[in-house]
Amino acid sequence: MKQEKKALIILHQQRSSYGDVGIKLKERGFKIDIKKPSLGDKLPENMNDHDVAIIYGGPMSANDNDDAIKYETDWISTALESKKPFLGICLGGQMLANNLGGSVQRAHDKSHEIGFFDIIPNEEGLEIFQPQKTFFQWHNEGFTVPSSCKILARGEKFPEQAFQYGKAYGIQFHPEVNLRMHLAWLYYAAYKLKEPGAQTRIKQLNLRIKHGKKINMWLDHFLDNYLLKA
Repeated sequence: MKQEKKALIILHQQRSSYGDVGIKLKERGFKIDIKKPSLGDKLPENMNDHDVAIIYGGPMSANDNDDAIKYETDWISTALESKKPFLGICLGGQMLANNLGGSVQRAHDKSHEIGFFDIIPNEEGLEIFQPQKTFFQWHNEGFTVPSSCKILARGEKFPEQAFQYGKAYGIQFHPEVNLRMHLAWLYYAAYKLKEPGAQTRIKQLNLRIKHGKKINMWLDHFLDNYLLKA
């Protein structure tokens, strides 16, 4: 009997959702194991019972002097040592960068990147991002990775948008956010729309209509051809 695959999903708030990434993993036969260290959950001592690990975004900073942030950032070494697929999304990607010896910082003008923005694939990332180059963003910090990492895409405001380290990927954008999640963020974090660099609700929803399906298809492409590829 074939053993069931299991995905470790690390979230950061009580109402957080695993979105389209979790949905697509379930479609691919994965059982979802959700942990929230910021709410007291412990992470596994090894990856023996899991086949992939994903750390999602959150409102906190990867640089916070917080026990849960430090715990998650240090734990990433466990995932890396397992040689199993790992994905860090936004905050998760920033934690991965910090774990590897990189850094996380604000934009030079202290503005945000909230809404749909283009990324700029470099030669290493051309194939990954050939299907789609516009993604949903929601952050005011970005990562700078060490030379041991392969940068896959850059951005105008935040110079690094995606990178790879072995079987681990860090991305600054949010392909997991579907329409339902997007509407929830616009409601619960509406105050963020007043920040410099944030697109209006109307502009975001219009761009959601334009790019949502294509981002969803890109996520299939990324999961099957990169993150989960044997």
